[in-house]
Amino acid sequence: MKNNTFILIVLLCLICFIYPASATVYYVANNGSDSNTGTLSQPFLTIQRAQTSVIAGDTVYIRGGLYSMTEAQIAQFSSIWAYVTLLNKSGSSGKRINYWAYPGEKPVFDYSAIKPAGYRINAFQVTGSWIHIKGLEVTGVQVTITTHTQSECFENQGNNNIYEMLSMHDGKAIGFYLNKGGNNLILNCDAYNNWDNVSENQKGGNTDGFGCHPNKYGAGYVNNVFRGCRAWFNSDDGYDCINAFEAVTFENCWAFYNGYSTSFASLGDGNGFKAGGYGVSASPDVPTVIPRNNIRFCLSVRNKSNGFYSNHHLGGSNWFNNSAYNNSVNYNMLNRSSDFTADVPGYGHNLKNNLGYGGRSAEYSNIDFTTCNADTNYFNLPVTVSNADFLSVDQSLLTAARQADGSLPANDFMHLVSGSDLLNKGINIGYPFNGSAPDLGCFEASSNAWVSSSYSLFFIHFIIEDNLIVRYRLLEDSYEVAKALTLNK
Repeated sequence: MKNNTFILIVLLCLICFIYPASATVYYVANNGSDSNTGTLSQPFLTIQRAQTSVIAGDTVYIRGGLYSMTEAQIAQFSSIWAYVTLLNKSGSSGKRINYWAYPGEKPVFDYSAIKPAGYRINAFQVTGSWIHIKGLEVTGVQVTITTHTQSECFENQGNNNIYEMLSMHDGKAIGFYLNKGGNNLILNCDAYNNWDNVSENQKGGNTDGFGCHPNKYGAGYVNNVFRGCRAWFNSDDGYDCINAFEAVTFENCWAFYNGYSTSFASLGDGNGFKAGGYGVSASPDVPTVIPRNNIRFCLSVRNKSNGFYSNHHLGGSNWFNNSAYNNSVNYNMLNRSSDFTADVPGYGHNLKNNLGYGGRSAEYSNIDFTTCNADTNYFNLPVTVSNADFLSVDQSLLTAARQADGSLPANDFMHLVSGSDLLNKGINIGYPFNGSAPDLGCFEASSNAWVSSSYSLFFIHFIIEDNLIVRYRLLEDSYEVAKALTLNK
């Protein structure tokens, strides 16, 4: 009896030490009820109900299984939008509000039954800040308007949010969309098989995998980063930041088969990475300072149009260590003249250490080499590129399962073989490399140096946050131990 009491006291003290008194854990399950208390044994049914209870620092665990969403669950109608789940409550620095898949489980939210006439549908509308959404799957988001429109799986308008390990697929909506907010990280997310076959010409010309369009200059909508994401078979572009008033960063992301249906029927624009631009109007709305977007260590394969595209931008961007294969044009740096009157060859771009192969119509186009810093790329180095340079060009590897931690698949696609003349042909631009100089392309041979380096600080951050999982599990386990001790005393 005394020993049991001592153990219980130790466990409770340990919980108090590592588990903040202010943090509460709630649960959502597909067999729950919004009249429940939100505990593990009495879970809520909806994330919307859970939000009414959380405060900064709290976590909502969403249990696995299918959630068939209904129109009765729409949280808010606002102007032309229907927000099914509206997350408008914020956490704070060091105390995020977490909406996480329960460890080891996959919650799947199906929106195919939500079709309110005359509304754009946003499955998750996130206006709150310091929120972390992780491990959710969203499918079947609809479009019902037949004129110009769009729906979204996740729309962000908050700051300092993390979207991690999300899967957005087989619907008519954009996967992830941002037009407001800064310091947001979109990490290890997939958007695929999305095609709006309802509105306008049914080609799905607005349905990108990921769209980032911060719409004000000087409003703090800066430092939005897409890392480790994949976009494929989206009817328009893989990644799109047209009309972005602040710089956007894409790193270690993959884009393939965009602009096509799953049977490779031609649909929308079909660029892998559309990085910038403000259209072709003679009087466009433009920011005070034209942003330099960052596209680095990315992979673009067999997109309908361009692998990497500047899209009539009004200045240069940074294109470092990317790999392109079998796009119509692998690298197209097309810009717009500063007086908005004409398209011109790209100016002001930094292109370093990029690799390409097998462009269906051209390897590159629209680069003014006299006004760009564009050396040490495969198209202006004395190198040759062929299948023999790569361990594999088997495109089926692109859709391989992600690793357990959510990171991109580890396989041989477009990794360089020993002896390739593409090894050590780059220039040191500040990122880790092996050998005497960086390799060309997004994969440094025989090393995960870039991945390890670029992720390290973020992984430390996530390890600290994900330590909450240990805390919650310990809390539950300690409760079970305490109950057992009480029963056995």
